[in-house]
Amino acid sequence: MRDTAGGPRVLLRRLRELMADALDPQKRLDKIVREIAQNMVAEVCSLYVLRADSMLELYATEGLNPDAVHLAQLRLGQGLVGTIAASARPLNLSDAQKHPAFAYLPETGEEIYHSFLGVPVLRAGRTLGVLVVQNRTMRHYREDEVEALETVAMVIAEMIATGDLARLTRPGIELDLSRPVSMTGLPFNEGVGLGHVVLHEPRIVVTALFNEDSDEELVRLETALDSLRLSIDDMLSRRDVAFEGEHRAVLEAYRMFANDRGWVRRLQEAINNGLTAEAAVEKVQSDMRARMMHMTDPYLRERMSDFDDLANRLLRQLMGRGPDALAEILPKDAIIVARSMGAAELLDYPRQKLRGLVLEEGAPTSHIVIVARAIGLPTVGQVKGAVSMSENGDAIIVDGEDGQVHLRPQADVEEAYAEKVRFRARRQKLYQELRDRPTETRDSVPVDLMMNAGLAVDLPQLAQSGAAGIGLFRTELQFMVAAAFPRVEAQERLYSEVLDAADGKPVTFRTIDIGGDKVLPYFKGAQHEENPALGWRAIRLTLDRPGLLRTQIRALLKAAGGRELRMMLPMVTEVSEVRQAREIIDREVRHLSRFGYLLPTRLKLGAMIEVPALLWQLEELMQAVDFVSVGSNDLFQFVTATDRGNTRIADRFDPLSVPFLRILRQIVRAGDQYGTPVTLCGELAGRPISAMALLGIGFRSISMAPAAIGPVKAMLCELPLSDLSVVMDEALANHSASTDIRALLRDFAQKHNIAL
Repeated sequence: MRDTAGGPRVLLRRLRELMADALDPQKRLDKIVREIAQNMVAEVCSLYVLRADSMLELYATEGLNPDAVHLAQLRLGQGLVGTIAASARPLNLSDAQKHPAFAYLPETGEEIYHSFLGVPVLRAGRTLGVLVVQNRTMRHYREDEVEALETVAMVIAEMIATGDLARLTRPGIELDLSRPVSMTGLPFNEGVGLGHVVLHEPRIVVTALFNEDSDEELVRLETALDSLRLSIDDMLSRRDVAFEGEHRAVLEAYRMFANDRGWVRRLQEAINNGLTAEAAVEKVQSDMRARMMHMTDPYLRERMSDFDDLANRLLRQLMGRGPDALAEILPKDAIIVARSMGAAELLDYPRQKLRGLVLEEGAPTSHIVIVARAIGLPTVGQVKGAVSMSENGDAIIVDGEDGQVHLRPQADVEEAYAEKVRFRARRQKLYQELRDRPTETRDSVPVDLMMNAGLAVDLPQLAQSGAAGIGLFRTELQFMVAAAFPRVEAQERLYSEVLDAADGKPVTFRTIDIGGDKVLPYFKGAQHEENPALGWRAIRLTLDRPGLLRTQIRALLKAAGGRELRMMLPMVTEVSEVRQAREIIDREVRHLSRFGYLLPTRLKLGAMIEVPALLWQLEELMQAVDFVSVGSNDLFQFVTATDRGNTRIADRFDPLSVPFLRILRQIVRAGDQYGTPVTLCGELAGRPISAMALLGIGFRSISMAPAAIGPVKAMLCELPLSDLSVVMDEALANHSASTDIRALLRDFAQKHNIAL
């Protein structure tokens, strides 16, 4: 069926004319089903559209009772049409009435027809309706006829997506495309955001659907495929760390798909049936996406996701452009929806227009989440299907407190969340009023509330939050968002800006903590590791590559000229590592002194306690450093053998358990014994209930995200710390494994009227 009178090319040409005509939507649909029936020599052609209430309504028919239009309907999963919609797969039957799913609708008059071909109307893998042809004679439709009907269904999907058919809906009825959807993920950063969807990698809208010359389109397709294959081969030929391990496996999958003959053949068939090259890619991509949504094997689903990304790359090749520069046309209340994205990509968006972030993937400690938390963006991750369910401009609500995402919310839901935002704003005003109040407990015990930072965009929050200083400045973020190793001048400039913004408040710079899950694409020194969190990273890496550490230390020393400098070493395992680092620092001090540079007035060196081995070296450690900081995220991960990026076990063990709190108290007491200041920077510090536990076991300095300082300070100012310390000591002395510290803290807070 190529260019015969009944071929798909003729049908698509006729459909193009009908789409261009200024017709009433119902008349256009009626003519479309009539053209399809004539072209396919079918006695019946019917279009069913999926409504928001999961009913499939007959919108147009040629051959069935015309009075049944907008009256005949089937539930999703009911009958042959409902089965097609639910499975997103075609049905080709020679005797439809013998199929177990057949449902008889007397108002349609279809009982006289036997052969049946139905295909889903798909867009981005979502079923929007079902297109059916029928005949009285018993016959099995040919493969090229199935392909032709699927091609026509794609055209109809675009009609539905434009909203043209919404004019045909009865009052109170909505189509599925505009149906409110609520999805549940994992809360990655607190806050509530109301706004409109901005797809990070926006779905490319193919407007040129019908080709004028199949041969020309086939050449365009082959040219784009060649270019795509070359770019993948080029990436695979590199030897740097970004393309080893999992990254390489993804690219190998890309290459496999790019050279897959079956995929290319399906693209060529769609072009020969009358579609443009880009429309062919969209059709095959949508078919594959629909099948992917019904797969249960996680590996196959992941590989299909790779295919999906590859198809988008091919579409961009064909249309001669990269991803749309949405940052220039963002709505003022943008909520980014993405499968995944890099930390640098988020920073490309203007912060003042962002209201939230929704990720289909991600983990609480992934880089993108760290950056989102740093800029105070409500974030929900692990929201499966968020991208395919969303359209640019859809209204959306992100609740970073309970992990809820509401797409196209109903008015009452939107109003409830608007009130929640207003309530949070009142709370924030209260926190602002507390900003200049002394940070001390009800019984006058002073506590330092510090903030975590890592980028220049964090600096204004130092004054806004009322933090006592920066307890953790993650210097590696500058490396992660750069395209190459930042030169010493760039590092010095950033560190100077940080110290200037602090205006005399203490700032603790953690030396570069890369390796593990923090991969720098341009760093060519690492190898693939089975357990990267336990591998060549942080101080281990920089001691082995002292040039990297020396460059950073030199930048820090120059930036802090005439001021105090606090440096902290990450992931220390042995005290000897501190001594090695100190030797490198002393060498850089002598070098700068020799050339007359202004040096820091005072230099303090600290270490992070993240590796359990240090728990048996506390005496030596406290005497070897000027201060210590507990990295509670990693320490808890290593103590409990819990991969903090694994969503299956991320909530299996509680950091407020008796064993872990005993470890933290042991560190505090060692610091007291040797006069070494101890602070804690990690997730534990950022929530009022866990901050209360830390204060109760002896911490007097904790560091957290800027947005957490207000709620923690509000709790702290009402806290009778001496009473809490007694309660915590008794709880940790209790050898019953069933002690519920969280319940105990809530009871204490309720008894003393402390808001958590």
